[in-house]
Amino acid sequence: MDNLLTDRQFWVNYWESKTGLSVNIPANYLFHQQLAEIINGQHVKTAIELGGFPGYYAVFLKKYFKLDVTLLDYFVHQPVTNSLLSANHLKESDIHIVETDLFNYTPETQFDLVLSCGLIEHFNDTADIINRHIAFVKPGGTLFITLPNFKALNGWFQRSFDRENYDKHNISCMDPELLASICKEAGLDVIQSRYFGHFSIWLENEKQKPAGVRAFKKTVWLAGKLFTRIFPFNSRQLSPYIILEARKA
Repeated sequence: MDNLLTDRQFWVNYWESKTGLSVNIPANYLFHQQLAEIINGQHVKTAIELGGFPGYYAVFLKKYFKLDVTLLDYFVHQPVTNSLLSANHLKESDIHIVETDLFNYTPETQFDLVLSCGLIEHFNDTADIINRHIAFVKPGGTLFITLPNFKALNGWFQRSFDRENYDKHNISCMDPELLASICKEAGLDVIQSRYFGHFSIWLENEKQKPAGVRAFKKTVWLAGKLFTRIFPFNSRQLSPYIILEARKA
């Protein structure tokens, strides 16, 4: 089976459909607390974001932690990234950019922190893509991976109202125990592998969906937020994300 669930044209179309990409990234950006704990606790100086165009986390790490940051992706439209940097009062030279196919690239250097957010679920061979991440981690460094949890209510929503997008994801990899076992097999110490977030649902290009779908999504979103505000907990059924943190010996 082909390992890729997407191709370059998919990502060209995906990013060309987006507007408002050049945003001012806040200090409380998603996963900010987890990243801060890693950076401060492990004295991180260098980091690479894999598959992260236009580079939101690379910008976040440079802007708030002053790390030496690299962005690697096989689709990088430089003007978009430059506009994002400008919106966050950074220079083009503040982030190193490597535009390459991760599957035909041997890391030239290793990093204190290797992260990807929403990458590994687009490949069929989960162990292979995680091990490609691990190749970038220096001894003593940290691997931090996040991905959506489409085994939760959010997944039902995607499958029901955006099946094309849902089918671009490897649902079987959305399993904290599986992710932890792959890292352990590779010799890493797993710090955490768990469901994250109390509740959320979303749709790609929501404004293009029928009004009835948008209204239903808003109703479910509000009900879920109210419920988990009263009963806050992480779970397979409701949490929108999975996070994996592991350390190389």
